[in-house]
Amino acid sequence: MLYQSTRGKSPAVSSTRAVLNGIAPDGGLYMPELNAAQVDYKRLLPMTAMQMAEEIFRALLPGFEDISGIVRRAYTGKFETDELTPLVPVGDRFVLELFRGPTSAFKDVALSALPQFISQARKQEGLSEKVVILTATSGDTGKAALEGFHDVAGTQIIVFYPDGGVSAVQRAQMVTQEGANVRVCAVRGNFDDAQTGVKKIFANADRKLLSEMGVTLSSANSINIGRLVPQVVYYYKAYADLCRMGRIQPGKKADFTVPTGNFGDILAGYFAKCLGLPVGKLICASNANDVLTDFLHTGRYDRRRPFYKTISPSMDILVSSNLERLLYLLSGCDADFVAEKMAELEQNGFYQVPQEMVARLHEEFSAETADDDLTTETIGKVWREHRYLCDTHTAVAWYASEKCGGAAPNVVLSTASPYKFPAAVCRALGASPDSDEFAVMEQLRELTGVPIPKNLAGLSARKELHRSVVDKEKMMDYVLDAIREGKE
Repeated sequence: MLYQSTRGKSPAVSSTRAVLNGIAPDGGLYMPELNAAQVDYKRLLPMTAMQMAEEIFRALLPGFEDISGIVRRAYTGKFETDELTPLVPVGDRFVLELFRGPTSAFKDVALSALPQFISQARKQEGLSEKVVILTATSGDTGKAALEGFHDVAGTQIIVFYPDGGVSAVQRAQMVTQEGANVRVCAVRGNFDDAQTGVKKIFANADRKLLSEMGVTLSSANSINIGRLVPQVVYYYKAYADLCRMGRIQPGKKADFTVPTGNFGDILAGYFAKCLGLPVGKLICASNANDVLTDFLHTGRYDRRRPFYKTISPSMDILVSSNLERLLYLLSGCDADFVAEKMAELEQNGFYQVPQEMVARLHEEFSAETADDDLTTETIGKVWREHRYLCDTHTAVAWYASEKCGGAAPNVVLSTASPYKFPAAVCRALGASPDSDEFAVMEQLRELTGVPIPKNLAGLSARKELHRSVVDKEKMMDYVLDAIREGKE
């Protein structure tokens, strides 16, 4: 299976090369041939999560050798449970807990695997250069990537996050990260500024200079297909759990509600559907930055709107990179169409898709928005009615599931521990949080009895190791300096 760029101006490459490149030279995103992938979901139903991962990795990344070793090294002993992503009945819904990994966020599922993919790809491609991982984060990707890549031989990781645009807990997780190959830097601006800056580095980097420095660039964001593929697994795992619970018969459809920012997590569900998993509606849940909700309703993507800092900061995004992959699929893999729309977005700040594509969007997706007030109200409601404590992003999804859900079983993807956003959760339960967000974690534990994840306990006492802050125009300079220092 060869991987094509969504924009069609770069040569097709193997899966190993696609993972190493991260993003195609023409600025597009690599796509597998989903029609060529063979995944019999019924055969996967009795499997464990790690066995499912092996099967799906082999189907979507067929060029990789030692898939069993990759899965074993990625997941063994790193998650709270061998299930990796437990499915929990809550009222008449099901919560897929994706936060049981080493950093208490859904990104752990993918970013435990990606370093193994890159190490294996580097070996198979005979690459002697160091792979420098560039990542922009709205809060959770950064720490999960740092946890996955720190001290991995042959790599260096540089994480950019929006200054003041992540929670205190998220920031502390990143800036206290140890590792000889690790750099973390705040960017003056929002997440879109950081993400656009990383994309510009990929597009404009002096490849000759980088080669002379003995490095090649790759990404840990979900623009990298090696980040996206592992997220497909937990849709199969959730469906299998529904079958095991007797809540659904094999072949019947289940709906999934996904708190969505960069469109990667929900796109993984669409991949699963394209591969044959009986997925019904994919419900896209947005916060006040509702550019995706508008797009799924109207077919018009318009980033020219106010940017809001919300209590669900990992969704504070106006440029959703993975939507490009959905356009590619819905257009029948028409790379010229995708390139045209991406150029319109870059030049004009918006694009409109044809009405026949809007009709397809309505067939596959529903969408709903919850602002901070509705999010807060939902956290309190779910706790009072079900004694289930959810974070601010999961609450957005729960609200959307109530508004858009139908008769099919509804799985709400829970993307982070409530302890990553303790002040907002505490207020939602009617308490007045301490001014110190770390003290609020203990306050929340006393209030609810829900244990604090081990990786977050004692976080405030750890030494701050990364204090750099740069303007978005200086991100390239920061990367070059970090590479030079990493060689010393």
